[in-house]
Amino acid sequence: MGIKEMLNWARVPSILLLGLVYVTYVLVGGVIFWKLEGDLGEKDIDRLLLNKKKLLTRYTCLNQEGLERVAEVVQAASKLGLSLKGNQTADGFWRFTSSAVFAATVVTTIGYGNMSPSSTAGQIFCVFFALFGIPLNLVVLNRVGKYILAIERNVSDFLEGKTKRRKCTRFFVHLVSYLCGAVLFFVMPMIVFQLQEGWTFSQATYYCFITLSTIGFGDFVADSNPDKVYPDWYSVLMASWIFFGLAWLALLINHSIDILERLNTHCRMRWGGQKPEEESGSAEGENPDTQVEEEDENKKPPIIQ
Repeated sequence: MGIKEMLNWARVPSILLLGLVYVTYVLVGGVIFWKLEGDLGEKDIDRLLLNKKKLLTRYTCLNQEGLERVAEVVQAASKLGLSLKGNQTADGFWRFTSSAVFAATVVTTIGYGNMSPSSTAGQIFCVFFALFGIPLNLVVLNRVGKYILAIERNVSDFLEGKTKRRKCTRFFVHLVSYLCGAVLFFVMPMIVFQLQEGWTFSQATYYCFITLSTIGFGDFVADSNPDKVYPDWYSVLMASWIFFGLAWLALLINHSIDILERLNTHCRMRWGGQKPEEESGSAEGENPDTQVEEEDENKKPPIIQ
């Protein structure tokens, strides 16, 4: 690539416009979250202080120092996955099944934060485990995404040969695959989480997307309530759902990126004064992984982002 192509000022306005849209999107999201959660957070603080006052008034033998000690015990028990209700003992978070799910959240970079290694050896092992596990996870998800896309192509080619309608057939195949994925990785898990965790529909939906998008806030975590007894198959099902759901959602995100890239190309052609031939050629050179339709022609699967 020559210096003139690297310093092509014709691309600067579109880059600035894209950056402005990105920053505006983030700031608008911050304002909405601030308005929705800010007042609620203040009410939660006032309710907490009121409950603290009632607790100290009711239990006169408990002073501020004693309350802090109790809070430390509760916090430590919560971090270990133990329940303080009754005198029963439990295994805590670090059972084999929950440890396997934790390993899956490490290599998939979900990182709920509800459990973490506390020993020095465990922390060091976690670093090296993630160092090699994250690239391995990306490779495996990329391969699974290729197979999913290959299945879509085979079905699309078969139906194209029957109907002789290329665009309608591809749209129909993509739509059916998205709907099947939504049912398999969102609707069915939501029902399971509602039954096993006692969550509402909105909470289960929220948890499914936060998990599969690898955001992983940790405010809702399945298979982590110490007051519940989970079946043995629950952790295995959850780990499988995370793995295959990530592959499906990564494919869906790739298609979304393709839509945004095409929209960006259309805006540059319309407002930048570039010719469609030049723009389409440059777009294919810059973003080969997001051009899904062109990849369909060349039979090249997209790379998992």
